Amino acid sequence: MASTQDLIPVKKIKDGVLVLKKGGLRTILAVSTLNFALKSQEEQDSIIYQFQNFLNSLDFACQILLQSRKLNIVGYLDKIREIEKKEEDELLKVQTGEYAKFIEQIMAKGTIMQKNFFVVVPFSPIEIKSKKSKKTGKKEVEEEKFQRNKSQLLQRTEFVILGLKGCGLEAVPLDSFEITELLWSLHHLSEAESGYYPEIPPELLK
Repeated sequence: MASTQDLIPVKKIKDGVLVLKKGGLRTILAVSTLNFALKSQEEQDSIIYQFQNFLNSLDFACQILLQSRKLNIVGYLDKIREIEKKEEDELLKVQTGEYAKFIEQIMAKGTIMQKNFFVVVPFSPIEIKSKKSKKTGKKEVEEEKFQRNKSQLLQRTEFVILGLKGCGLEAVPLDSFEITELLWSLHHLSEAESGYYPEIPPELLK
């Protein structure tokens, strides 16, 4: 029976880059939002025009990912409770505790959704025979290939960032930890919505 790792096409995460089992590389950009409805008609037309130009300028496919999930406030409530315990002023202590209860009641009555937007930038390397001698270690050759392909991927990533900026959107590449947390949350939805993320040993990302 196949394990979860066998079903996920990710080989490793290194230097903020997803390395796929088939050799492809990916960067993931966290993208800001804008309230399109509050813009004037002229501003809306300009944004649409800029986005159209951006899409037409791409000579490679990008994936737009929308993550919608319940807002996780476990860490926030824990911090409030910690402040409550340390508070020496009795009145402030009571008010802090009441505030925590108020937040818990709001969350219990309804679901507050959190939406995150990402753009996945791909690069599929073309195999080039290495001119290294047979004495060169395999790890050195693999590292050289990775760095070369990563450089090409980062050029594409910068192009996408600039294109989105022209549309009034800020895009920031996720680092290795953030990519790992994102993948974990996609495959552990209920845990991501109700508790803390697991600690990720740094050596797993090398």
